[in-house]
Amino acid sequence: MVVRKTKKVNKYRAHTTHGGGHRKKRRGAGSRGGRGNAGSGKRAGHKKRQPLAGRHGFRPRRTIETIKSINVSFFTAVKVEKLVVEGNATKEGNTYVIDLAKLGVQKLLGTGKTSVALKLTVAQASEAAIEKVKAAGGNVSTSGKTEVAEKAESA
Repeated sequence: MVVRKTKKVNKYRAHTTHGGGHRKKRRGAGSRGGRGNAGSGKRAGHKKRQPLAGRHGFRPRRTIETIKSINVSFFTAVKVEKLVVEGNATKEGNTYVIDLAKLGVQKLLGTGKTSVALKLTVAQASEAAIEKVKAAGGNVSTSGKTEVAEKAESA
């Protein structure tokens, strides 16, 4: 003979937790802020994000002056002719006269070599750059300090 048994769901009607113990237990993950936050009570410090290393807070503004520089290797025959066409350089005989301040350049550096005779005006120039321009049949006039002058002052 078949016995009609009451289902547990019906039995637990009006009983808040349906046999799950205290009302806070056996809940979904949503009530705990996700499954990762389950358990560990008040001591879940290992999940906290550690502060990043280094300084924090306000920092003083630092003005860094960048010196716009150009190498001797820039002055090839093709590029110098292009500067003449653009109006940034002039030609006097075999020598090209260029004011680097017009190009926005503050310092001439000595990387590479040039075969063009140049007459350059620049604020600063390295010792190697001056030698290489002179070797090509030109000269460099500086309005500011050169590395040669700086070495002489410090000695």
